[in-house]
Amino acid sequence: MNSNIIGFHHFAIKAQDFEKTVQFYRTLNFEVVHGWSLPEFNLEKCVMMKNKGFDCYIEICDNNANFPTQGRKRKKGDSYVENSLLHICFTVGDANKAYNEAIENGAKPLSAKETLELRSLKKIVTVSNSLVYSPNGEVIEFLESVVF
Repeated sequence: MNSNIIGFHHFAIKAQDFEKTVQFYRTLNFEVVHGWSLPEFNLEKCVMMKNKGFDCYIEICDNNANFPTQGRKRKKGDSYVENSLLHICFTVGDANKAYNEAIENGAKPLSAKETLELRSLKKIVTVSNSLVYSPNGEVIEFLESVVF
């Protein structure tokens, strides 16, 4: 086990439409805490956004950023390019409310609230969640509070 790891800091996304993506995450209670550019990486705009309610960050980079990434760059007209990131998950009080608010703010529906039983040999964990595609295309899961 790596004892140097003390917590989760952020995930980074490359925005197809930078301003629209930043605005969408603002509706999910994130605020810009820092912005920068790195010409040596062809990065014109990048921001770090922090959630106002808990200690989680999102790094949003413009579409021209030349950063190491998994998979190939999405080409114009591609609806989806699969890669290793499956989804981004936020704990919420009400999965229906989070789903509806995200759609009102530009997300596309993926899966309305459902309740699932995650079974193992030792226990069953019941989860309730909903999923949307953000305006930028990443899958966002809204998971009602649960203990694993």
